[in-house]
Amino acid sequence: MATTTPKLISDKKEMRNWSRSMRAQGKLIGFVPTMGFLHMGHLSLVSQARSLCDVVAVSIYVNPGQFAPSEDLSTYPSDFQGDLRKLAALPGGVDVVFHPRNLYDYGNNSDDVAASGVGAAASCVDGDGSGHESWVRVEKLEVGLCGKSRPVFFRGVATIVTKLFNIVEPDLAVFGKKDYQQWRVIQRMVRDLDFSIKVIGAAITRESDGLAMSSRNVHLSPEDREKALSINRSLLKAKSAAEDGQVHCEKLKNLVIQCITEAGGRIDYAEIVDQNNLGKVEQIKGPVVFCIAAWFGKVRLIDNMEINLSIDV
Repeated sequence: MATTTPKLISDKKEMRNWSRSMRAQGKLIGFVPTMGFLHMGHLSLVSQARSLCDVVAVSIYVNPGQFAPSEDLSTYPSDFQGDLRKLAALPGGVDVVFHPRNLYDYGNNSDDVAASGVGAAASCVDGDGSGHESWVRVEKLEVGLCGKSRPVFFRGVATIVTKLFNIVEPDLAVFGKKDYQQWRVIQRMVRDLDFSIKVIGAAITRESDGLAMSSRNVHLSPEDREKALSINRSLLKAKSAAEDGQVHCEKLKNLVIQCITEAGGRIDYAEIVDQNNLGKVEQIKGPVVFCIAAWFGKVRLIDNMEINLSIDV
């Protein structure tokens, strides 16, 4: 298969200049932000951006701002050269890969590269944060679901996406719906702060056995991976039950919790919420999404399923 090697950029000013040059030529810029260790789910987002835009930029940056000091930043999987090969092999390829070393370092010698090199990963919420003290909050949508057990996560996500949007200056950005709350948080932030960017939500990409693709799946033992299949299976059961008339959310949640727990998972949350405002729902009367986070061994997985019923009032 023919491959097209993308242009590699690490400097913020060079990234902005590239985007402005493309826009001056009348080209529509698509953008897919990632943390690397790319799988088919990521690549499907890139392909969607390619289908909608003239040029596509992909960022590969493990964002320390969304990890609390106790979380798995230092063990987050990485395969940068493998990522470049995967992007180059995509039909149409990728035009630019933006790979900054540290977007929170504001040292004297560089505005985006730590003077000491890549160095060890460190959480921005630990210590002095290298002088960074400005954060973006989406105050209501970030509460609940993943925000309940990861209180710094969404301020870190909203802040880094704001920074990337300001650097890359895209016309369109694609986010996966597997991170449903993240997608809605970014949509709301873009609306509220008047970014001139269209945010697209792409469907979840799954393995052939139904497991939602995630960079963290690599940490699952074979036994825990088999147990984790209970997430998608239980969500499908809940969706089917809802379509058959069971619209009481507590009963649907109990069904899913029992299925995952019996398989050996440990529930972080199981909630049925409004698709737009993510508010909890007691009875399904409109479009909802069933969101799950569960631990299998030492790996926390998230998944969700939209339920769209035609309710006669």
